[in-house]
Amino acid sequence: MDGRDGEERVIRIASWERRLGAWLIDIILVGVLVDLIVGMTGPLTPVVPWLPPGPAFQWGFSDGALVLFAYWTVLEGTRGQSLGKMAMSLKVTDMKGEKIDLPRAAIESFGKAFLLPLDCLIGWIAMRGSGQRLFNRLSETIVVHVNESAPEGVRYVRRG
Repeated sequence: MDGRDGEERVIRIASWERRLGAWLIDIILVGVLVDLIVGMTGPLTPVVPWLPPGPAFQWGFSDGALVLFAYWTVLEGTRGQSLGKMAMSLKVTDMKGEKIDLPRAAIESFGKAFLLPLDCLIGWIAMRGSGQRLFNRLSETIVVHVNESAPEGVRYVRRG
């Protein structure tokens, strides 16, 4: 059911295992990209004037974390999916299963880019069974499993 005409909408909350898989894919892909760029150009931090080098980076504001934050914010705020989420058939939505915007994506992404252990721990303890991290709750988002099947009344065939 899709929620139109007063019908109940069924949304499948993504498992922590699938979310971990998507996160690992993203970390590997972005990590390789950042390593390539840093290897060719040097550290990225001088191009971020509002973030001074030094002690700030001890709190998790590294080149990789900044790139991951931007990566997740843009892809999830425009498409609802990072490459890892696409590979794992997951999507970030609002609480009704609808598309999120860039501000919500930025809030949701901040926790996993800079504070992931704390973000997850608070979610697991304080919001047990919700499938949300702290920053999912703050951004009013959820991660859902995307149904890859054809819409009702449609059948896909291959030529040949």
